Amino acid sequence: MINKFRPITLGEMSGIRLMNRTDTKFVTNTTMLARLLKMAEADYRIQEVDGIRNIPYFTVYFDTGDYDMFVAHQDGHSGRQKVRIRSYVNSNLSFLEVKTKDNHGRTKKKRIAIGDFDPVHPQRVEFRRQNSEYVAYDEFLRRHLGYKPESLVGQIENRFNRITLVNNAKTERVTIDTSLCFHNLSTQADCSLERLAIIELKRDGLQHSPILEMLRQLRIHPQGFSKYCMGSAMTNGNLKTNRFKPRLRRIDKIINYMDI
Repeated sequence: MINKFRPITLGEMSGIRLMNRTDTKFVTNTTMLARLLKMAEADYRIQEVDGIRNIPYFTVYFDTGDYDMFVAHQDGHSGRQKVRIRSYVNSNLSFLEVKTKDNHGRTKKKRIAIGDFDPVHPQRVEFRRQNSEYVAYDEFLRRHLGYKPESLVGQIENRFNRITLVNNAKTERVTIDTSLCFHNLSTQADCSLERLAIIELKRDGLQHSPILEMLRQLRIHPQGFSKYCMGSAMTNGNLKTNRFKPRLRRIDKIINYMDI
C-alpha cells in the first residue's frame, strides 16, 4: 500500500519549515490505518531513504533508579523530562536526546550524536566520564537535564517502524509508527503492540490539513501516547500507573476491535 505513494527525498524534506507548528497524536489500529493510507494517496508523498519507506527505529529510555521521570509523568507534573538514545537502524545513526515539556505544554528536544552504539545488539550504557566521548555526553546532560547523569539507568527498550508522509503543499509532516515492541531492562518483561498505530501530525497551525479531515471521517480522535510511559506501565507491575489506566484500557479496545 505504501508503494502507491509518490516519494520525497531527505533533501526535499529538509526544506520544510513549520514556523507555527502544532503537534497532535492519534492512536488507532492497523485496520483503520490501512483505510487512512488509501484515502491519503493523492494528497501526500512518502519519505524514502535508500529505497526504504517503512524505516526501523530503536530507542532505549533512561530514568533514575527510583523512576523519577516516570513518576513525574504519572503525577502530571509540568516541566517533566525524558532521556533516550534514538537510533535510525538502517542509517547507523544514533543520538542522545533530552525532551522537556514546559509549563505551556510545548516540548523542546535537544540532542547530540552518540558513537559506538549498536542498536541491533545494544549494550548497557552508563553515563560516567569513562573517556573523552563520555565527557561530552556528561556535559550535554548536565546542561539540558534536571537529573545527574550518573543517576541514569537504562529502563526500557523500544523498537518500531516509521512511515513519514508530507502533504503536497509541504505545510505538514505525518509520522506513523507501527510494530511497537518493548523490552523492560529491569523486569526482563516483553510487550508487543503489533496491531497498534501511533500517528503524529506536525503542521503549520495556520494551514488546512487534508489528513486531519480524513482522521475525523474515520473517527480517529486525538490521544496522547508516550512510548516510555506506556511501555513501562505494561511491563513493570511495581510502578504506580493510576493516571495511565484509562489510556491503557482504551488502547486495548483499539487493538481488539476492527472499528473504533
